[in-house]
Amino acid sequence: MPLNYHHLRYFWAVAHDGNLTRTAQRLNLSQSALSVQIKELEERLGHPLFERRGRKLHLTEAGRIALDHADAIFATGQELVATLQDEGNARTALRVGAQATLSRNFQIGFLRPMLARSDVEVILRSGNPSELLEGLETLNFDLVLMNHEPASDSLTSFETHHLAEQPVSIVGTPVRLDPKRPIRDLLEEQPFILPTTNNSVRTAFDSMASRMSVRPQVAAEVDDMAMMRLLAREDIGLALVAPIVVQDELSSGRLVEAEEHPRIKESFHAVTFKRRFPNPLVRELLTYSLPQ
Repeated sequence: MPLNYHHLRYFWAVAHDGNLTRTAQRLNLSQSALSVQIKELEERLGHPLFERRGRKLHLTEAGRIALDHADAIFATGQELVATLQDEGNARTALRVGAQATLSRNFQIGFLRPMLARSDVEVILRSGNPSELLEGLETLNFDLVLMNHEPASDSLTSFETHHLAEQPVSIVGTPVRLDPKRPIRDLLEEQPFILPTTNNSVRTAFDSMASRMSVRPQVAAEVDDMAMMRLLAREDIGLALVAPIVVQDELSSGRLVEAEEHPRIKESFHAVTFKRRFPNPLVRELLTYSLPQ
């Protein structure tokens, strides 16, 4: 039996609205009639598309996949109406969450294989770890990028894929940073721009300073790498970052790097959620990116 596209459009409207009653009013239908239409679509597809949590409707995993296809179908229809000379290409969505403290340069490098494709639409959002992992569980993200592994136990459905590991450096303006100065002297003499205390790199830095019996002056604690980069360029202090974060400034000489490294490494992980119907683009992307 062919798919009933009226049913699909009703589902599409409810999925984007998130409220059955409000959608029924907007479409000038009774709530019961709208429910019947969606029920018939679920029977045709063989999977429930929504689950009710309290008073709210949430997409199931099958519902998220159906919504992706519905978005593509109705977008193509709009393009067809707009111009008969351009049939348009269906674009598959890849929803990625990224920890706010993660290097933008790393994110672009990781996503480059998908960003270069005309048939893929990359939707990228940043947030804190708890928000991102919740987004994975509710199927709002296909994949999340983090600089630490999430806690795991027998009840957890997260899968962590180690992508890369990069040494962290101390960088600053040529006026402030003498690259040949030992780290101990820099810790004693210069203010530092550091990640916030819930960051693994910050934890390693604090341990290093403690071992040296030094209490560095903290000029700023920042949970955003773009802001850390900007503060370093503005000569607010020395920044503790992976060189990839400031690669343009290092190349131009606007910032320089201390020759002695703090022996701290930042790890990069892709976190996925065990799904019955995983987005095939995730496996493609991980194939490009995982160490061989």
